[in-house]
Amino acid sequence: MMLEDLYRLLRSGHVQAQGVVDTMTQPIVVLDQTLCVSTANNAFLKTFKVERDDILSQNFFDLGDGQWDIPELRQLIAAVIPKATAVIGYEVTHNFPTIGQRTFLVDARRLVHPDDNSTNILVLFDDVTERQRHEAEKDFIISETRHRMKNLFAVVQTLAMQMDAEDLTGVDYRDRFLRRLEVTLHGQEIAAVNETTDFETLLRQSVSGPGADRVHCEGPAVRIPGSKIVPLSMMFHELTTNALKYGALSVPDGALHVEWSLEDGAQNRPYFVCQWRETGGPAVVPPKRRGYGTELIEGTCRHLGGTVELNFDPKGLAAIVKLPWEPL
Repeated sequence: MMLEDLYRLLRSGHVQAQGVVDTMTQPIVVLDQTLCVSTANNAFLKTFKVERDDILSQNFFDLGDGQWDIPELRQLIAAVIPKATAVIGYEVTHNFPTIGQRTFLVDARRLVHPDDNSTNILVLFDDVTERQRHEAEKDFIISETRHRMKNLFAVVQTLAMQMDAEDLTGVDYRDRFLRRLEVTLHGQEIAAVNETTDFETLLRQSVSGPGADRVHCEGPAVRIPGSKIVPLSMMFHELTTNALKYGALSVPDGALHVEWSLEDGAQNRPYFVCQWRETGGPAVVPPKRRGYGTELIEGTCRHLGGTVELNFDPKGLAAIVKLPWEPL
């Protein structure tokens, strides 16, 4: 029931009008010509945690700690009787002494009693605190989704543009693209769920699949911040893909050793140092040209402010990754 419906009901003098008012879930108060409380429904008493006897005949703007004594609201309500106007949807946000900070939409209307022609003011309060919070959350979620979709599109576009299609069939290109996209999306999923993740966990997820049981890790517990999860996932996926296709993990006896540590660099600046070493695989032949994988690994390290050394030793590929590190 809205203010207009309630107004018509009370003007009709229906014997059940007061009962209807008392059953309404919205707080309602009726003020006399001096702006003192003549009646209030149960919802008003419950919402503002007051007793009926404590507020009857009290000036509305003196209730509580003067919580309704807002100059603009006082002026609007005071103008209702002489100007026969209505206040619709006036927003009040206040830290109430008993219920904390809440936001109400206030409606007020002049009410002429049919029996004695006396003039009162009917005031209705609509608590929109939770509604506004939900709307704010919805707006945030929509904004965040748009932001993530734009980022995802940029990632997909970059993957497609940077992948070298020379000497690849359409099927080969599709399969490589989808594998790299899957790793990227998985990294983004981890970053979305966790603010940080453990490096070894991230590493093993990047090298999961055939040969994962031949990956030997050694190093202290290091937490990866969310901003570095996706690029590190992509970088170690490229190293793993190379090991599976051409390196140590392409043969049954090959193994992969990954060691990492935190070390002091220049001016005592901490660095994350990771050594990647492949053993037992086919003889390594240096590439004749720089491919997508090499560009991604080196470009990622530069983006993170670090460096990478790739050593195509005939006994097995070795890589040393150094990244500046800020303790979490």
